[in-house]
Amino acid sequence: MEERVRFALEKLLNIAHADTGQARRVANFLLAWWNADALGGFDIPDLFAVDRDVSEDMVTVFTYLAREEDAFYPTEYRGEMESIIHRWRPQTDG
Repeated sequence: MEERVRFALEKLLNIAHADTGQARRVANFLLAWWNADALGGFDIPDLFAVDRDVSEDMVTVFTYLAREEDAFYPTEYRGEMESIIHRWRPQTDG
């Protein structure tokens, strides 16, 4: 993963731990990537409801994923993703 993509992802992960509407939208984006069937999807209009820097980080991650030939899930962030799942989707197993 390129450094700029890693930086964008880490910023998004940090935001998703907060308790704000923006954090919820970022969490939805990350969780849709991790497992949309179990954790829910991401509504594209939510891009309009986050700060421009945040939406640009989402676009950076999305563009990176779109260019990968195979599905990619950074296992080094699994613990953080599980924490986000627990926070925003406590009714699921993840």
